[in-house]
Amino acid sequence: MNIGQTAKQTGLPAKTIRYYEEIDLIAPHRDANGYRAFSEADLHKLTFLARARALGFTIEDCRTLLALWEDTTRASADVKRIAGEHLATIEQKLTELQAMHATLSTLVASCAGDDRPECPILDGLEPLT
Repeated sequence: MNIGQTAKQTGLPAKTIRYYEEIDLIAPHRDANGYRAFSEADLHKLTFLARARALGFTIEDCRTLLALWEDTTRASADVKRIAGEHLATIEQKLTELQAMHATLSTLVASCAGDDRPECPILDGLEPLT
C-alpha cells in the first residue's frame, strides 16, 4: 500500500507518516523504485501512534508504548506507569487552566468594555511593583 492509501486509512497526513519514518517509529518496506510500501503491520502501528498522539502522549512516550505494545512479554505495570505519569501531567495542566480561567473571568467581568480608557484587564496584566 502506498503512502496516500496509508494516510487515508489511518487518518494521518502523509507528512506525519514520513516524519514517523524519519524518527524511526516505523520502517516501511521500500519497493525497487524506492516508494514506500506499507504493510498491514505498519497500518496497525500508525493507527496506534495516531491514537496515542490524540491522547497527548509525547513522541518519546509513543516510542516506549509502541515498544511495549510489540513486546508480548511486557509487564502491564510498565504501561500503567507511563499512562499514569501522563495522566498526572494532564491533571496538573487542568489545574493550571482552571486557575487561568478563574483569573481571566474575574478580569473580563470587571471591565466595562466601553469607550473609556480605563481597563481592569490591562491593569491586571501589569507587572507587580
